[in-house]
Amino acid sequence: MELNLKRPIAFFDLETTGLNISSDRIIEICILKVNPDHSEETFTTRINPTIPISKEASEITGIKDEDVKDCPTFKQIAHKLAKMLENCDIAGFNSNKFDIPLLAEEFLRAEVDFDMNRRKRIDVQVIYHKQEQRNLTTAYKFYCGKNLDDAHSADADTRATYEVLKAQLDKYADLQNNVEFLSTYSSYSQNVDFAGRMIYNENGEEIFNFGKHKGKKVVDVIGKLEPQYYDWIMKNDFALNTKQVLTQIKLRIAQDRMNGGR
Repeated sequence: MELNLKRPIAFFDLETTGLNISSDRIIEICILKVNPDHSEETFTTRINPTIPISKEASEITGIKDEDVKDCPTFKQIAHKLAKMLENCDIAGFNSNKFDIPLLAEEFLRAEVDFDMNRRKRIDVQVIYHKQEQRNLTTAYKFYCGKNLDDAHSADADTRATYEVLKAQLDKYADLQNNVEFLSTYSSYSQNVDFAGRMIYNENGEEIFNFGKHKGKKVVDVIGKLEPQYYDWIMKNDFALNTKQVLTQIKLRIAQDRMNGGR
């Protein structure tokens, strides 16, 4: 089943130096942009991460430091990527938990204003796990009846993700063929920041989703209970996007106080 699109959607996959969202870097990116008329545009490139690639990442991807030493840095291609992704919704496999947060970090480091929150985000892995509980290679075999050759190549994984989503729409009658539904369906929780350190509760209020203040409202913790918790987060190894969002909440608290609020 072809996707019912009102605007372009960009399927993408990253290969990285490791699995730490705040400190690791992209070494390869592939984007498959599908337009509402179902025409396609693709872009694949390797990237010099400017830091060493972990042994574990090299073993999985086959990409070593010497393979990317002459490639452009993310900062050098950031504007080109932002232009290609302009006005696009976003889709990937395990993208909500990893690829989107890490890509957002790279744009922040490159000082390129790219607002992920204006885009619907579909995580094909979440749909798969809610329906079948497996991974991309077996998902590709299960839905498309094909073996995923060259797995952990960004190009192969990106196109496989696109094909799996279309096959999911064919298989499951309860899936609606529109990006807004698929974006909502493929979210386990309503994240405030991309890394999910803060989420919205049932009342639409930001709460911490980790540590000793898990389940407590962010405004209560940094506004009253432990204001220094904000400083602790800002000084430690948290994603730039998490720090950015927390700062916005802190500024909102200060503005509310000036206006006579809490």
